[in-house]
Amino acid sequence: MLLYIPSEAQSVFGKWKTIDDRTGNPKAIIDIYEEDGMMHGEVVEILEPGKEEAVCDKCEGEKKNQPILGMKIIEDLKHGGGGVWKGKTLFDPEQAMTFRCKIWLNPENPDELKVRGYLAFIFRTQTWIRAEG
Repeated sequence: MLLYIPSEAQSVFGKWKTIDDRTGNPKAIIDIYEEDGMMHGEVVEILEPGKEEAVCDKCEGEKKNQPILGMKIIEDLKHGGGGVWKGKTLFDPEQAMTFRCKIWLNPENPDELKVRGYLAFIFRTQTWIRAEG
């Protein structure tokens, strides 16, 4: 007997709904994709009412006053084995801060993505939910 498991159900790549770990409210849809063997992610939809046209007003440099919609927030993460992706660029436009990060699928639920941002020795982990379609 063959058991069929759709490959996209087990992949970190695709669209993910970010959830504010403080309020529990959905914030955005992030499209996570692979390019040249590296993981990247960009904001493809803003879910917070009234923030659809938000710009990164706290940002500096090229991201200053740029729309958050379409912004690349994950850049150049490398696969570190065991299904874990690691890198130096997880950008939070609300805080205008870049974190080192680690991203992996929840081993108990492949429709949950664990996203951990590090600042020095302090870290925070969010759970993102696989977005439909």
